This record gives sequence, C-alpha cells and structure tokens, in this order.
Amino acid sequence: MPEEKAKLIETYRKHDSDTGSSEVQIALLTERITHLTDHLRTHRKDFHSRRGLIHMTSRRRKLLDYVKRHDFEKYNDLLKRLNLRR
Repeated sequence: MPEEKAKLIETYRKHDSDTGSSEVQIALLTERITHLTDHLRTHRKDFHSRRGLIHMTSRRRKLLDYVKRHDFEKYNDLLKRLNLRR
C-alpha cells in the first residue's frame, strides 16, 4: 500500500515536494474508494465501512468542485486520468 500511495503521489503531483495538492488528494481518495468498494462487495453488512465510503466520496466531490472552479481544463484532465464519470 505505501508503494502504491507513493506512485500515485509521483504521478499526480505538481512539483517535487507536492504531496497535498487537490489533484493528489483526489487521486488518493479515488484509490481508497475503489478498494473499499471491492471490500463492500464481499462484506455487504459492513455498515461502518459504508459510512466511511460515503464520507470519502463526498470529500472527493468537494475537492473536484474546487478544482473545477479554479481550473476547468485540469478538472477535465483529472476526470479522464482517473476514469471518473461526471
């Protein structure tokens, strides 16, 4: 998991010391959301994880809205790179 996280940060960062920009946060949240979605497919009654998933998706939505407001081209590029629908 730490290797995957480092690889995602490397892919989506703006500059060498960037670890917390909106794009990086969205990419990390997307990875966690897909992992948790797979978990919930097998553990259907895990309502605590489901609540965390809903919280993560709303956080990602807010970050995507922020990027959309400030740089629309970057927003569209991010949606394509992460294979997100909108």
